[in-house]
Amino acid sequence: MPIKIPNALPATKTLQDENIFVMNETRALSQDIRPLKIGLLNLMPDKVKTETQFARVLSNTPLQIELTLVAPQSHLPKNTPQEHMLSFYQTFDEICEMHFDGFIISGAPVEHLPFEDVGYWDELCRIMDWTCSNVHSTLHICWGAQAALYHHYGIPKRELDFKYFGLFHHHVEDPQVMLMRGFDEWFWVPQSRYTTNDRADIEACPDLKVLASSPNTGVYAIKTDEGHQIFLTGHLEYDANTLKEEYERDIAAGESLQVPSNYFPDDDPSAEPIMNWRANAHLLYANWLNYYVYQTVPYKND
Repeated sequence: MPIKIPNALPATKTLQDENIFVMNETRALSQDIRPLKIGLLNLMPDKVKTETQFARVLSNTPLQIELTLVAPQSHLPKNTPQEHMLSFYQTFDEICEMHFDGFIISGAPVEHLPFEDVGYWDELCRIMDWTCSNVHSTLHICWGAQAALYHHYGIPKRELDFKYFGLFHHHVEDPQVMLMRGFDEWFWVPQSRYTTNDRADIEACPDLKVLASSPNTGVYAIKTDEGHQIFLTGHLEYDANTLKEEYERDIAAGESLQVPSNYFPDDDPSAEPIMNWRANAHLLYANWLNYYVYQTVPYKND
């Protein structure tokens, strides 16, 4: 997997330890290939963990990927060292004149707030508008998907009576759609959210098509006609222990939280979870990069 990221980025060693091919800049320049320029707007608190997760799932294709990390200028992260942000991240003002083949807008732990009350909402709206003209295909994850559905299409989010938390079976509704190519009819997806979108609101929008859903947690994958915008409500990029760490953190904070569904063997939190969504994660991101980015983006070697 030829993914081009800075050698000093913590994700580099993690991926190399997993036998993933991380390409340095010298090696990349020696190849007569235009890399796919992929941006990641990282809205999660632990930037290092999230950037590593996305770098991993973007790695499983023969395509050369150049990953650019972006963070809101209007929000100072509390869980990532400032030196890391200054070394590896760019602001929107620094990239706004650039064009990207693909762009990812991550989730964010701000579900309980109205969209307009999120501190960086205005900046995020500018970025989402910018993706319509400067990005070939944009992938929106969890809260990022809800924010984009609200901003672009006026679809509201709805508070849940309880948290969707754990692993849930999802069904492919249209196996002919390239994003779901190669998927089994049913597949597992990690979910961790307190809000949802009503399917009726999505189906009322003629620009949107539902691709996959769960009988327990509702719609999972949505796209526009040409796939220039894709929305995913769950977290296929999660590591094996991400839900475990979230559960233990919330329990330690005194929150009343159910054991993540279908996650620990025999629902025993002392047991190590089994990762049964890894293949789905690599397949989905490979399909996105291949069918919605690489094969349809205009070629420009600049």
